[in-house]
Amino acid sequence: MSPDLLLAALFFAVAVLYSSVGHAGASGYIAAMALLGFAPEHVRPTALALNLLVGGIGLLRWWRGGHVRWRNVLPFVLASAPAAFLSAQVKLPKESYSLLLGLVLLAAAIGVFRHAGRADAEDAQARGRDVPWLAGLLIGAAIGTLSGLTGTGGAIFLTPLLLFAGWMPTREASGTSVAFVWINSLTGLGGLLHAGQALPPMLPLWLAVVAVGALIGTQLGLKWLPVRGLRHALGVVLLIAAGKLLFA
Repeated sequence: MSPDLLLAALFFAVAVLYSSVGHAGASGYIAAMALLGFAPEHVRPTALALNLLVGGIGLLRWWRGGHVRWRNVLPFVLASAPAAFLSAQVKLPKESYSLLLGLVLLAAAIGVFRHAGRADAEDAQARGRDVPWLAGLLIGAAIGTLSGLTGTGGAIFLTPLLLFAGWMPTREASGTSVAFVWINSLTGLGGLLHAGQALPPMLPLWLAVVAVGALIGTQLGLKWLPVRGLRHALGVVLLIAAGKLLFA
């Protein structure tokens, strides 16, 4: 199999898994590209372009499923969008942030797995809550900055935080995260293109592949996976993201 087709297969698998938990897959796409020696200058724009499509499909489907409350999305995205746009134009050595973020995501994954058995009870307690505006703005700005620097949509940081804070049940956290991802990916990609980054010629094929993966994955998250299974899937996603940052 050619490297381009192998990469397409990996992108498909990532899109299925990540979209099932309201993410768009940027950290998984980046890990796949690093594994196959993808040209470094194309990594962040490719990841964000794929994120934009997968996140758009996810946003439409999670919103139609009743799991996106814009009142709880706005505090995060109002601050994250400009932060993602500006920080995407900054180039930092990955060693500057990889170890710290990897450890944070590893701890989050462990926490998600440990809480999975209590998912139904925690969801019942969190249902109907509103995100505090000040906390949402501060968290949105911080995650938007991380999103732009790392070339991810930021959901890998936001979803576990929403669950641990008890601000919303699992599926609403997924819906909130995918809205956050789509807006951050749009502004982050805009920042990269503004800075002169180019997109690779194979992008149309990869976009088609991840679109199919997103349709399958969102169906898993919305209909087929129980809440406990959804949290286990989230834990796997966080482990992949942590491994990418710690061992890439």
